[in-house]
Amino acid sequence: MLKGPILAAWLVYLLCHGYPVKSKVICGESDMTVWFEKYPGLQEDDLRLNDPTNTACKVRTNSDFVFAVVPLSGCGTQIEENGENLTFTNEITNNKHDVVITRKCQLELKFECKYPKHGKVKQSYSGHRENITVLEKDLGTFTYQFEFYPNKNFRTPKKSKLYPLNCDYKQRIYMQIEVTSSVEDTELFVESCRAAQYDNPNYEPTYPIIDNGCNVDPTVEIHSPAHQKQFRFSMEAFKFIGSDDQVFISCSVMVCKLGRPDTRCSQGCIKSRKRRDDQQHHLSKREAVTQSSRHFISQGPLRLVGSAESTVSPVINLNLNLVFIAGGLLAAVGMISAVVIYKAKISRVTYQPFES
Repeated sequence: MLKGPILAAWLVYLLCHGYPVKSKVICGESDMTVWFEKYPGLQEDDLRLNDPTNTACKVRTNSDFVFAVVPLSGCGTQIEENGENLTFTNEITNNKHDVVITRKCQLELKFECKYPKHGKVKQSYSGHRENITVLEKDLGTFTYQFEFYPNKNFRTPKKSKLYPLNCDYKQRIYMQIEVTSSVEDTELFVESCRAAQYDNPNYEPTYPIIDNGCNVDPTVEIHSPAHQKQFRFSMEAFKFIGSDDQVFISCSVMVCKLGRPDTRCSQGCIKSRKRRDDQQHHLSKREAVTQSSRHFISQGPLRLVGSAESTVSPVINLNLNLVFIAGGLLAAVGMISAVVIYKAKISRVTYQPFES
């Protein structure tokens, strides 16, 4: 929950069919409320937010208005952070998420809320992403959960109040994706994972971690899951060169009928481009029955606060200091002892006259 004065609330929109879109946004402590007047030619059935796969993120309508209540930490809301402010951005469009081009005027209502990042805001804000629930024909309702864990035991996830999660360079980050399904005999498949500075599926550049079911990052390790609906993996932390220290991890995931050889899940890692295209063509007619669509799930941000050396250097430096101190003390004691012995020997020396 964000507290404090709101710096700005912006709306950017296109003019469709010659009608200006009258709209308004209200920035709340934990969400953004946006609405606009209906205009002739509006395709209401295709209205959606940045995250169309989450059934909880709906754009609603009545006789006169289109409106939505958008959480600051969900529904595809993008977060940008600078030294002074937190900016939350989302968008209402009426184009289908699987359509690449269009030759019709499409609604693009972009809105954002900006909050000052003073003490109260920073302590009360959490970047932790909530679970995503999806409803698909023949596969029922299922919920994705993406969490970070402190170690390879995967017992208790990191608490949401700790986000953003601070970590050091090369520190191993443990992650688990799990799906809960209303249909038995299903399995989870993580097809790809990547890292980006912002939680936006269209943001570039990105760094590939897993691609087409194959490990890409050399530090990735796959850990044994407790069951078929879990995926556990880890990698060493990093940051993007010449940018902010925050990193989001996002993955493309899907659910398949367990034990079916004609699903993408059963294929695992596919390195050949031709084989992957053949597989896509082969599954196109049966994909709705044996496997779900691909869904985008993310978690973060991770924040790089130190280096790998810093996690061990204090102990090393301390040990070295102790060695130097101990050596210095021994050297001092040795010098004092040598002086004492030397003086003692001098005190025992007697003199005798030479014979003439």
